[in-house]
Amino acid sequence: MAISRRAALGSLAVASLAPAQTGKASKPNFLFLLADDHAGYVLGAAGNRLAETPNLDQLASQGTHFRSHFCNSPVCTPSRQSFLTGQMPSMAGVTVLRTPLSEEKPTIAKQLKQSGYNTAVFGKMHFNRPSRGGMHGFDHMMCEDAVQRAWSAIAPTRPVESSIKTKPQWRPFRDSASVWLNAEKLPFPRYEQDMKGAFIARQAGQYLEESKDKQFALWVSFQEPHSPFDFPIEDTTHWDPKRFPAPKIGAEDAWQIPLIFRDLSEQQRQGIIASYYTSARFLDRNVGTVLRKLGSLGLDENTVVVYMADHGYSLGHHGRFEKHCGYDPALHVPLIMRWPGHIRQGKVEDMTEHIDVAPTILDLLGAQPMRMMHAQSLRPYLEGRRVSSPRDHIFSQYLENEEAFVRTNRWKYILCSGRRERTDGYKIDNPTPGRYRRLYDLKADPGEFTDVAARNPQVVADMETKMLTRFRQTHPEAAAEPNNLSREAAIEWYLRPRDA
Repeated sequence: MAISRRAALGSLAVASLAPAQTGKASKPNFLFLLADDHAGYVLGAAGNRLAETPNLDQLASQGTHFRSHFCNSPVCTPSRQSFLTGQMPSMAGVTVLRTPLSEEKPTIAKQLKQSGYNTAVFGKMHFNRPSRGGMHGFDHMMCEDAVQRAWSAIAPTRPVESSIKTKPQWRPFRDSASVWLNAEKLPFPRYEQDMKGAFIARQAGQYLEESKDKQFALWVSFQEPHSPFDFPIEDTTHWDPKRFPAPKIGAEDAWQIPLIFRDLSEQQRQGIIASYYTSARFLDRNVGTVLRKLGSLGLDENTVVVYMADHGYSLGHHGRFEKHCGYDPALHVPLIMRWPGHIRQGKVEDMTEHIDVAPTILDLLGAQPMRMMHAQSLRPYLEGRRVSSPRDHIFSQYLENEEAFVRTNRWKYILCSGRRERTDGYKIDNPTPGRYRRLYDLKADPGEFTDVAARNPQVVADMETKMLTRFRQTHPEAAAEPNNLSREAAIEWYLRPRDA
């Protein structure tokens, strides 16, 4: 069932969400907490007993936890700009990592600003432009560049002893994967109070203090647990990497494992996984800092809190330590929403997508919807009901490699043109292998190890129809699709990156 019986009964005692209203006093504040590369399975609330995420677990227990939530692109920039605009990456105009979001595009922040909110953002947003107040609807903006300048200007309060071994400068792809993925499980060369994540949390807390009497919409975006999996000196000895067995690699995996991961030993794989979990634990503490500040100011009762990550992450699954692919660990993302007394406490098992988040936020806050969005509000779930049209599949795309993914409760389908030599660093033996299809029976093969496309031609046809339909419904150039293309060729026509 989409909603557990206990949660549904509990929701009867929760006040119904207020209809869209106007006026400062009638609207809640808004806090959007974002993580980078936080996979949905590395969460205590998701049943992972190794994950130490008490603050996020508590948040999940206080609100609605969407347990089958998926990103629309397993890479930072396209994913972030899709949920900020409520549009699939192709329509948002951002399908590869380095593309900046056009300032002409609609955003949640613009809508909330028009609705009377004071808007601010602190942390990593992948706008690929220098921070500037007013951009994308944010009155106050301290993103990557501004955070780095401000944080670097502050001298550490406590020097790190030279006898403590710390991680080197992060040089992905230039150093071996064991180094830039922190297989030695080395701390960042600072104590916790001097870490950048802690700095971002304090900046957010200061903003809350200054805005406690205003109507605010605040984004707080942390880098963790993105590689190189930063954590402070205090966490150096937390967790023995031997507690983290590396996932098995299937017989069909060899061809698709990026070359950079081929030489990792079992011990190095365990070290990388332990580093990731330690970084996620540090992320959770920073989230807790912001949430406690919200509570200490008496703002938590009238603030909608959303926690989410841009995409998931593979920790050795299929031999990979990254996202950039269509396996579930890279697509599955945590999504939690809380508004005490208004949002029910419980779990939602129906599938949801990142593009569902924008209409939900605007609906909850009584703001006008954006002119073009590709999804529906999840508000009924927050009231203990189901949406009118629950998703029967999710759709995601990674155009850097010209591939797209469709997932139902039973099947996962991957189609790749195999014609584009990827520039993201994750090359395989044959960079341009030609078109390939992969179909996985998630009921019999939840690890996605055995391709059964050849044995299920009708399922393949159905999944390709779903994929092509979603492209045609959401792509800005759909009207220009050439005539007389086969279904596969038509899909490949949409897979080409067209970012300005």
